[in-house]
Amino acid sequence: MLHHHHSATCRHHDADSAQQLAATMLERARAAGLRRTKALENILSILVHAHQPLSLADIADSPELTSGADKATVYRVLIKLEELGFIRQLGLHDRSTYYTLVQPGHHDDYLICTQCGRIQRLDISCPVEALEKQIEKQSGFRKLYHELEFYGLCPQCG
Repeated sequence: MLHHHHSATCRHHDADSAQQLAATMLERARAAGLRRTKALENILSILVHAHQPLSLADIADSPELTSGADKATVYRVLIKLEELGFIRQLGLHDRSTYYTLVQPGHHDDYLICTQCGRIQRLDISCPVEALEKQIEKQSGFRKLYHELEFYGLCPQCG
């Protein structure tokens, strides 16, 4: 269901930086009060190494989930990570929910097909960044960020 393509503008992690990011995320999760479990380590590692948003099934059925955590456990960990703002949900919540990391200083915008549920990263420079700066200037708000999802029909469904 999930299709994704990369372009030169996408951010990619090499194995070392992904490993480092996973370790940093784990430390942040522990500092926020989450118990360091093998399931938590696995789930953060799976999300960090993924180049696209993942569904609960993608994570629960991943060979990297060496802890043997069941779907309910994975779901509970994802809920906690979302509450802490480490990940966010994407997609059509009535049908298919996908999870993606939230990283300070990085963001991705997405295109989501309302018919098949396909999710694709928006591979153009973000149309909202200039607006964000203008809003900061006029409102006095600092450290603005946004989460942008466009919904429509993908080429296969259109």
